[in-house]
Amino acid sequence: MQDDRWLQWAVELQSLAQAGLFYGKDIFDRERYERIREISAEMISYKSDIPLQKVKALFCNETGYQTPKLDTRAAIFKEDKILLVKEKNGMWSLPGGWVDVNVSVKENTIKEVKEEAGLDVSADLVIAVQDREKHNLPVYAYKICKIFVLCSILGGEFAENTETVDSAFFGLGELPELAAEKNTEEQIKMCFDAYYAENWQTILD
Repeated sequence: MQDDRWLQWAVELQSLAQAGLFYGKDIFDRERYERIREISAEMISYKSDIPLQKVKALFCNETGYQTPKLDTRAAIFKEDKILLVKEKNGMWSLPGGWVDVNVSVKENTIKEVKEEAGLDVSADLVIAVQDREKHNLPVYAYKICKIFVLCSILGGEFAENTETVDSAFFGLGELPELAAEKNTEEQIKMCFDAYYAENWQTILD
């Protein structure tokens, strides 16, 4: 959608309502904040055709001051090619996923690679910390920080699992169809640039 201001408004309403529910003490104010939160979810559902209950589950299930979610993506190279994993829908992506609440960004990167690609790796360098909505579509109803991490292979091998059905290494000029909501060709190129650089400076965007 060309004009996504409605989404920005809905996200801001949700954020204000969540903060109010966390910090507010008056029972009547809390009822008002709860209704504002419901309205924000109804806006998302109405404009996106996503069922209201699914929106609430994704958008209205947290407490405390609202902060972005974290997503890690591992850049792993062999013979000047980058590792991608094939998802069940046929799209390819860098190994990665949501950062679990009980692990660090480094630990999560290593864990996701093991789960999706079967490899043991070391997490060596943060390539970039990006605001997802500046780089990936569609824009989501919640903020996401994507952290790209350069990794080195220590061992292991791929085995089909619940999330991925294949893995392979690709040159920059031979990339398969990417899961663009997770990683774009531009982001893959950024990982190549970091891999070839002698002194890479982490990108904050």
